[in-house]
Amino acid sequence: MHAIGIDIGGTKIAGALVDEAGTIIRSDRQPTTPGNPDAIEDAVVAMIRGLSEGEEVVAAGVAAAGFIDSAQSTVYYAPNISWRNEPFRDKLEARLDLPIVIENDANAAGWAEFRFGAGRPYTDMVTLTVGTGVGGAIVTGNALFRGGFGAGAELGHLRLVPDGLPCGCGAHGCLEQYGSGRALLRIANEFADAGGIGLGLAAVRERRGKLTGKEVGRLIQDGDGGARAALRQLGSSLGQGCASLGAVLDPQVFVFGGGVAAAGDLLLEPIRAAYLEYLPARGYHPEAEFAIAQLVNDAGVVGAADLARIHAVR
Repeated sequence: MHAIGIDIGGTKIAGALVDEAGTIIRSDRQPTTPGNPDAIEDAVVAMIRGLSEGEEVVAAGVAAAGFIDSAQSTVYYAPNISWRNEPFRDKLEARLDLPIVIENDANAAGWAEFRFGAGRPYTDMVTLTVGTGVGGAIVTGNALFRGGFGAGAELGHLRLVPDGLPCGCGAHGCLEQYGSGRALLRIANEFADAGGIGLGLAAVRERRGKLTGKEVGRLIQDGDGGARAALRQLGSSLGQGCASLGAVLDPQVFVFGGGVAAAGDLLLEPIRAAYLEYLPARGYHPEAEFAIAQLVNDAGVVGAADLARIHAVR
């Protein structure tokens, strides 16, 4: 029972034909044109048709960043595409002979981890995708949580620091400003400015003209003191956020994906330490597990396909 998953990103559209076990049968990829919604629609339609050719496909799921309504139909708002109250499912179904499901990209990736990756042994899971920003997904009682309006689980906008750094969402002090890849670069530059353990970071910045996520990641793996201190500071912020989420959601496991999660245990250690430090009623509250996501770049298409298949079967 095959389904198609499409993941619309800021720079590319990825698509895959996926079986019931979450295995990708074949895939496709095209560049995104964020300022042209009609071109994106055409590209998605063409990709679904191409991946469907010669196959029995029950449904297609489309994942995109933004707020999606509870009916998995309308995109209220997308930060990277000019979509505002866009009836995207209706538009696609008018052109395709398939049931379509629209889903938030972090929800789709989190669902893939729950079904086929690091979340398989659990019934309740929180996923945090640590990339340029911080995305989130919540699974509770084996079901994906979306909220009353469909726009829930925006975990990167949990308030971490009262009157803290301004966030693109309009608030101040959001977790995203302290626990994202962008935050890691800011912290690394602060260490480079301060000297001391930041001298290695400063040397790379001077040689390259600026620090990049790739360079900071390399320094972390090489054991550079400043880069690892920046990662520990970032992990501490994420751990504090996990303690608050744990008090509300009581997950069995926190799963971390995104580019920064490539640091593996070097990221999980400070997260776990801060979580335990800030966990309410520690010693009397069961403690969650922590894991790195397993599906990496395939999570979005696999999760979107699986959610579409489940929707079609029901």
